[in-house]
Amino acid sequence: MQRKPIPLDLLLGSLVLILGLGWIGLSRADALEVTNGGIAAPRQGFLAPDFELENSSGEIVRITSLRGRPVMLNVWASWCGPCRAEMPAMQRVYETYHSQGLEILAVNSTSQDTRQDALAFAESLGLRFPILFDDEGQVARLYQVNALPTTFFIDAQGLIRDVVIGGPMAEALLRVRVEQLLTAPPEEGK
Repeated sequence: MQRKPIPLDLLLGSLVLILGLGWIGLSRADALEVTNGGIAAPRQGFLAPDFELENSSGEIVRITSLRGRPVMLNVWASWCGPCRAEMPAMQRVYETYHSQGLEILAVNSTSQDTRQDALAFAESLGLRFPILFDDEGQVARLYQVNALPTTFFIDAQGLIRDVVIGGPMAEALLRVRVEQLLTAPPEEGK
């Protein structure tokens, strides 16, 4: 029994595919190496996308105005059980580290909640960090938030160092992540 020869185009196609996959693997680079944090994207190693939201005092807060300070950006809603569970730990972390430069921005997903419920929630828990209202879902879309709570740990240069989806986060985890932000060396070229 004689074997049929493998068609030349199949052989060449397979060779190109193998070489292409090898090249992709060899030339792959970390996003931070390629962009040096210069591109805004809601992922670790990229600049935190800029936004403006109103706080509970009616003032506009812009995340880029906080450059030079580490920021913990938490997206939450008053009806979210894990959000309620982690907020007291966030308040304690804020009390401990705010004097060292930490800012916490608690972005209420007001497009899925109400300002009244968010304010009542914050008052019931004695929260003193800034509460921002995402009335139109701007931050949720910009940061591609698909679950509540979602927390972004952003360094003083505006780079997202870590993202935690879901919760509640333990206070020990919060403290470790915040201490990493506070002691993070500036990225080269920044």
